[in-house]
Amino acid sequence: VQLQASGGGLVQAGGSLRLSCAFSGDTFSNYAMGWFRQAPGKEREFVAAISWSGASTYYADSVKGRFTISRDVGKNTVYLQMNSLKAEDTAVYYCAARKYYSGGYFGVHQMGYWGKGTQVTVSS
Repeated sequence: VQLQASGGGLVQAGGSLRLSCAFSGDTFSNYAMGWFRQAPGKEREFVAAISWSGASTYYADSVKGRFTISRDVGKNTVYLQMNSLKAEDTAVYYCAARKYYSGGYFGVHQMGYWGKGTQVTVSS
């Protein structure tokens, strides 16, 4: 499985970005997908996740109401729409995949595959 994240960049506080993660190497619909982030000097943390079917989504409290995760099975891609960005959202964002998982817990050590990160910088 290969995951390729893109869409990061520099944005002012209050602005928006959409991250994309292209999936390849297996059947996309068999995987729950997640987004995580890691700020300098901090541990990697959960941001959002979506079930293999797309029917369920999960969010960290810090992004609830501002970020939206979605998936396009036809394009084998998962998205993270980020609105009302804050300086504290600055981090490297990673997408991750977990096969045949239908639960609601997405710990860093539970994800089976990771992509390279994309930098998001929010200026205040």
